[in-house]
Amino acid sequence: MSAIHDVVIVGGGAAGLRAAIAVAEADPRLSVAIVSKVYPMRSHTVSAEGGAAGVIGADDTIEEHIYDTISGGDWLCDQDAVEAFITEAPRELLRLEHWGCPWSREPDGHIAVRPFGGMKKMRTWFAADKTGFHLLHTLFQTSLKYPSVMRYDEWHVTRLLVDDGRVCGVVALELMSGRVEAIYGKAVILATGGCGRVFPFTTNAAIKTGDGMALAYHAGAPLKDMEFVQYHPTGLPFTGILITEAARAEGGWMLNKDGYRYLQDYNLGTPSPGPVLRSMELGPRDRLSQAFVKEQEKGRTIDTPYGPVVHLDLRHLGEKLIDTKLPFVRELCHKYQNIDPVHELVPVRPVVHYMMGGVHTDINGATALTGLYAAGETACVSINGANRLGSNSLPECLVFGARAGTAAAAYAGAAAPAGPAVEAQAADEQRRLEADLRGRGGRERIATIRTEMQTTIEGAAGIYRDGDTLAKAADKLRELRERAAVAALDDASRTFNTELTTALELTGMIDLAEAIVHSALRREESRGAHQRTDFPARDDERFLAHSLVYREADGTPRVEHRPVTITRWPPGERVYGR
Repeated sequence: MSAIHDVVIVGGGAAGLRAAIAVAEADPRLSVAIVSKVYPMRSHTVSAEGGAAGVIGADDTIEEHIYDTISGGDWLCDQDAVEAFITEAPRELLRLEHWGCPWSREPDGHIAVRPFGGMKKMRTWFAADKTGFHLLHTLFQTSLKYPSVMRYDEWHVTRLLVDDGRVCGVVALELMSGRVEAIYGKAVILATGGCGRVFPFTTNAAIKTGDGMALAYHAGAPLKDMEFVQYHPTGLPFTGILITEAARAEGGWMLNKDGYRYLQDYNLGTPSPGPVLRSMELGPRDRLSQAFVKEQEKGRTIDTPYGPVVHLDLRHLGEKLIDTKLPFVRELCHKYQNIDPVHELVPVRPVVHYMMGGVHTDINGATALTGLYAAGETACVSINGANRLGSNSLPECLVFGARAGTAAAAYAGAAAPAGPAVEAQAADEQRRLEADLRGRGGRERIATIRTEMQTTIEGAAGIYRDGDTLAKAADKLRELRERAAVAALDDASRTFNTELTTALELTGMIDLAEAIVHSALRREESRGAHQRTDFPARDDERFLAHSLVYREADGTPRVEHRPVTITRWPPGERVYGR
């Protein structure tokens, strides 16, 4: 069976929905399919808490936001992309306001903004601490008014259909029925989010297994800057659930086991009374996570059954402020730690949160494969460089979701339909999935291999890395890739066969883990979230460059480098709070 559309969007979160709206607005005649592994309102965007950055204050400028983003990314950002992003972000956020997003407001009615890590001005729009929830609701409800947009909820895309370097659709598995179908499109947009589930301890939902990245990688498109993995400094120790940066933006303190605000000992600004001292809690996420490791090495963290922790102290903020601006933080602490942040310290530790890398795209979301686009965390434009600043990710989904949708619409409006070659590919993929739906023999469980993969990459590509450990991890991941190919599948049911979908996800995750490790091994410097203990200095002469990783015919990664686009801001020292 098959379906035919003009544009196929894989993923129903913020980037995917914004892309769908952009396609529908650009050319209402085009048929748009949104193919999502989950119902769109269960996309991971819903869990974003803190806010979305966009210049709005009279004391702020586009130039300042651009500079904060570039310096925060340790000068690995493509500056032309950053300029476009920062310029368009306020317009996108205001558009959401017109569509009904309930931004928090000042008493005089103006949209409220809060400070966020690595940013010198208050420019983060927010909706209490449920910003992603309200943003996603707004986009989803807006998408419903376009009759040209059709949804395939709870369909798992397993392959891109490629004809002579041109992407012409996908093959997908309907989770409810086990039905396999080719969904043809003149253009395909990948918007499936990140791949945090490659790691064992992450803020990411179970669905964030990097499907879009893996699809592009298998089809021949390169991934970019995969070695840059962001750890968020405040995750709850057992679940990995995020305690938003907004908690520190509103004045929360980070304390070690002695009750000392230890961040003043690190390169996060000059400690002194007033706003500068406060800024140390709002340093960039890579620096705060690295400071935690240093505190652990000094014996200043607190041991728990779920690993070492420090404390986030919100008690001095008071119940009124917490209930007004951080109600979800209080709810999470109640439900998952059985504590009340109004009266008690919150145990936190760094947790994998975001991938700076992704599918290599240009400024309009186009990949190296004709007809294939990507947006959001799936993509790497690159605006985030070596470290994303908090609250830049939500507007990134909006700006580049819109750009990718507009570009895909223009391409699809003039492109020819798919040829017979992709029909043969679709038939091959359908036969493969049907065979797996009947089960397959094997000695090993999918869960065993997945755990080994997660343990391997956490040990090798965590907050600090070194060459020997990365090389050993590369060998181990190659072995795991071979074992995963012949792992057992006992479940032969067709309805919600989670064993099969887990196996499909695992294949892609191992590929992405290999891309991360090989890219990290090749980058012999320390920059942003990539810290090599054997190469502790930043090396602009050799590595002011993006990593591009290609998948060879035998499945092994091949890493190349390409220059960073520098327009007006030459590389300099990262300085905060001064």
